[in-house]
Amino acid sequence: MRYLYISCSLCMVYMCTIYAEVIYTNSWALYLSGTPEQINKIAKKHGFHILGKIFPDGNYYHMEQPGVAKQSLQAHYLHNLRLKMDPKSQYCSYCDECNDLPVSQVLWFAQQSGRIRNRRHSFTAPTDPFFNQQWYLSEAFDQNVVAAWARGYTGKGVVVSILDDGLETSHPDLAENYDPLASYDMNDNDPIPDTQYSLTRPKRHGTRCAGVVAAVANNGVCGVGVAYQAKIGGNNYPALIFTLAFAVFCPGVRMLDGQVTDLIEAMSLNLNQQHIDIYSSSWGPEDLGRNLEGPNTLAQEAFIRGISNGRGGLGSIYVWASGNGGASFDNCNCDGYTNSIYTLSVTTDLHQSCTSDHTGTSASAPLAAGIIALALEANPTLTWRDVQHLVVRASRLADLQTQDWRTNGVGRPVSHYYGYGLLDAGRLVDLASKWKAVKPQKKCTIDLITRAFELRMKLTLRWNVTACHGTRNWIRSLEHIQARLTLTYSRRGDLSITLISPKKTISNLLTTRPYDKTSAGFSDWAFMSTHCWDEDPSGYWVLQIENNGDSTNRGILLKFQLELHGTDERMIGRRIERAVVQQCAVRNSDGGCEGRLQHYSFPEFKCIYPLYVFENICLMYCPPHYYELNGNSTRSYRRCLPCHRNCHTCFGKQDTNCLDCPPYSTLDSRRSTCSPHVYPWDHRGKVTNGMDRTAAVLGILMGGPLVILCVMWAIAWMSRACLPRGAARNQVDISTRHSSEESRDVEMVVFSITESQTENSESTSTFTNIPNTSRET
Repeated sequence: MRYLYISCSLCMVYMCTIYAEVIYTNSWALYLSGTPEQINKIAKKHGFHILGKIFPDGNYYHMEQPGVAKQSLQAHYLHNLRLKMDPKSQYCSYCDECNDLPVSQVLWFAQQSGRIRNRRHSFTAPTDPFFNQQWYLSEAFDQNVVAAWARGYTGKGVVVSILDDGLETSHPDLAENYDPLASYDMNDNDPIPDTQYSLTRPKRHGTRCAGVVAAVANNGVCGVGVAYQAKIGGNNYPALIFTLAFAVFCPGVRMLDGQVTDLIEAMSLNLNQQHIDIYSSSWGPEDLGRNLEGPNTLAQEAFIRGISNGRGGLGSIYVWASGNGGASFDNCNCDGYTNSIYTLSVTTDLHQSCTSDHTGTSASAPLAAGIIALALEANPTLTWRDVQHLVVRASRLADLQTQDWRTNGVGRPVSHYYGYGLLDAGRLVDLASKWKAVKPQKKCTIDLITRAFELRMKLTLRWNVTACHGTRNWIRSLEHIQARLTLTYSRRGDLSITLISPKKTISNLLTTRPYDKTSAGFSDWAFMSTHCWDEDPSGYWVLQIENNGDSTNRGILLKFQLELHGTDERMIGRRIERAVVQQCAVRNSDGGCEGRLQHYSFPEFKCIYPLYVFENICLMYCPPHYYELNGNSTRSYRRCLPCHRNCHTCFGKQDTNCLDCPPYSTLDSRRSTCSPHVYPWDHRGKVTNGMDRTAAVLGILMGGPLVILCVMWAIAWMSRACLPRGAARNQVDISTRHSSEESRDVEMVVFSITESQTENSESTSTFTNIPNTSRET
């Protein structure tokens, strides 16, 4: 009886483990077309309550099914089936059989499932109190923030939002700087993102992140604040709160204090994108050294919409904490949030974490967000790509100790642990005030293999790349590199992947992960590197895939696509001479710049010729999404007026005056028009939904036999209990004898198969030929 109980218990634990990977909610995301009346009819037909649009300018809708449990281990079969069988559905996210249905109003749907999101922080206890112990302002680890303050930059007019577990809006060190227009409680659908108190699970992570950016100074509360003229939310825990830019509006979004779904992530990343400048996130997938996860369908589109439409077309700035999985030998390229080209990933030197109990990578993201806020005050015309260019140029080695510092192809020191080094706030604001916007982003996609390659111990491939020379997508200066790979492998964690640029810069795309024992491989996974920033990508690229484990490991490389992102301008030779932002157009009684001007026709707001009026400042040039309007004479003032929303750069306000187009839009040079945005979403999902189906299949194939085994064990035990003692003894003897004979047969068969496989594997040839042709798009 004891063995039966243990067996069944293990069986139940195993089954729960298999099926508990995904927790489904009663929320659905639907992509619909039609009038508001048609949308309401669809919702009523399927019993949904419409909670609103996911993106303000899109056709994604957030709907709730009140008759479904808020949390369940399985997707709701009936409602998903009704949506699938609806004659007006096109396709869904959890099946592959519904692609040939007629196109009409319901174009896509997905029942939302919870996703594990860990706050990224250090667990060391606080030892040193107050301002004089703040490591990022100390002499040993100085980020040169004081130099930025000395120039008068305090982040005035910049809005930073903390995406986390909420803020205590009444905290005395944060209440004065709280901005309700950029705050929301996504978990409870409430405009006020107040932290929910709990004795067992204190929710203070978001408040501390907010304090790092913009707590109030000189008020006798906590530490000396850097953002004491800003608006922000806060926390009432008596912990030391650090700040960075003392005039940044820094509200918060409560989205981690509950079930986190793809829908919640997307709505948080696109919240009020014309009001919020910077989104700071100190969270992500579990850093256990074995996961491979990134943003799902809606979150991917939220990033693209943010950099395309946010901040009036200049692009929202996403700052992400990374490097929290170092203790588990994790790799940031296995985290789809930190390796995205749309996020600016930052980390910290944990050996310097000696300030309070809010340290480590959690502090790094709001710390960087605050410094970037200073740069946006110095030059509010910076695009999301400009900020990344400036961060590369404004970082320095400082005293960061590691053995892997190398000089890349343009002479910059770079490390796989610290990137380009410590961000210098003083240098950043100086460069920002002189920076002219980079030219539009180009993307060159090259398919480098046309057949499969076997993976054994080491595979080295080499290609000559022209970087789309002779096309509109020609790149002369690199920004991001993405190596998109599809491969199978018997033990994924034993792999290391290296990419070498034509300038001999080495990018370790993947290092060995001892805890990653899966054989899932990679399916169209994009590995990203910024180590070749500003290099010329033309020339020979080398890809190396190496097995650092057992010699019996095997795999197949099915796809390698090189995606180059950059510009046709030679950035390394760019000269930075005079300030782009020359003066303030309108000042208040205290001598500071007034808020952003919403009207461009007031003749009293003028700049000295030849400067242009842009909002509340005077510029040497108009930024992207604006065109230069010259007066009738040199005495008339010049202005920067907005382009049509379809244009990236233009020569007038009409949609037929486009010179360049935003990302994921195509220019018709004959008509000077840009096509509508075509977002590269694949609503069937190759990673998350595919893994859900795999888990379900494994649960059936492996869990089913275990259940049968438990039942058979129970029947056998009951039959023995019911037989006379002598008969039971004879039956046991016979069963044991038969089992021994069967075991010998099985062992022989297994040995024979193993031996045969070994012989076959030894006779298998290795493919090392390299294709001579590649396709560039």
